[in-house]
Amino acid sequence: MINIVQAFFIFVVMGMNVSARQEKIVPIRWINEAEMKLAQIDNYTSFFHKQERVKGKLKEEEVVFLKFKKPFKIYMKWLKDPGKGREVLYVEGWNHNRMKVHEVWMKRNFTLDLDAKGFLAMRGSRHSITESGLENLLRVLGKDVYGGIQSGEFTYRELGEETVYGRPSMKVEYLFPKDKTRGYYCYCAIINIDTETKIPIRVRIYDWEGLLIEDYGFEGLRLNAGLTDADFATENPEYHFSSSNTEAPPFKTFQ
Repeated sequence: MINIVQAFFIFVVMGMNVSARQEKIVPIRWINEAEMKLAQIDNYTSFFHKQERVKGKLKEEEVVFLKFKKPFKIYMKWLKDPGKGREVLYVEGWNHNRMKVHEVWMKRNFTLDLDAKGFLAMRGSRHSITESGLENLLRVLGKDVYGGIQSGEFTYRELGEETVYGRPSMKVEYLFPKDKTRGYYCYCAIINIDTETKIPIRVRIYDWEGLLIEDYGFEGLRLNAGLTDADFATENPEYHFSSSNTEAPPFKTFQ
């Protein structure tokens, strides 16, 4: 017979085991919550911070004012060097799926149509503009988390609360096998999850050698910011796209 004290002990231990098992479900629950939140959002704006390692070299941080609207419309303006003054407009299905790019070089202005996945557009970047946006970021993270949990190769830990861009967040670390051949996107992801919205506002990605390869941040994120089609039109008076292309500037302006 099990007495009351023994029964209580078993209950506590079982509860602890359940909590331990549930702990591994937390990342999936968070991703689901973030995806549901984004599903309710039509558009957003942000000061986008971007730093990437390209061809083994960690590039300078770029700060870009970003506008995004579903299904896939994006406008970006670079606010500081490198690239200060650059503007990019991409609307899925428009302009033959090419980017409209405004460049400033040696006090001259250039407007170009570039293949979104072509050499010039991709020069100095790890991803094309078609991979931009919070939903794509969640998709990449979610794919590896789901796969890692199913194969028993995923671990995570909470690193505590942290204020990022003036917002309270929970900082977490996701770890995958330190083996590139396993097919995961990275070895380690450190993510700051906005406490209120559950949306990631900063993500740092490390490769299998422990090197930072991507650091993305969404400062001043405004959800459902009231963007309209006018925010994604070359005729917008706040933008500097000319009606016709001019001679392309040297390659180094795209580095």
